[in-house]
Amino acid sequence: MVLLEFAMSPTTTSGGESLSPWVARILDIVDQSGLSYQLTAMGTLLEGDWDEVMAVVGACFHALQADCPRIGMNLKMDYRAGDASRLRSKVDAVEGQLGRKLRT
Repeated sequence: MVLLEFAMSPTTTSGGESLSPWVARILDIVDQSGLSYQLTAMGTLLEGDWDEVMAVVGACFHALQADCPRIGMNLKMDYRAGDASRLRSKVDAVEGQLGRKLRT
């Protein structure tokens, strides 16, 4: 199972400082993918097998590439054999160590 975090956006825009129109375009693809995901203020977490997750990242890139001459992306990934979901369980494990809930 792959747990992947990424943030992608054009590095040059004519729309001012806000990147929300492009982020919304990407999140529409992520949401329609059917994969488990979590949106954060600084990126998006995806969970699934390698081919599924990379296909979503690729689709997001191609959606921006259509009208963005330059795109930046941060991506980090953790692979662990098996099919257990870790999108929430990794946070649960840390909260268990602390004995309290954290803001997530």
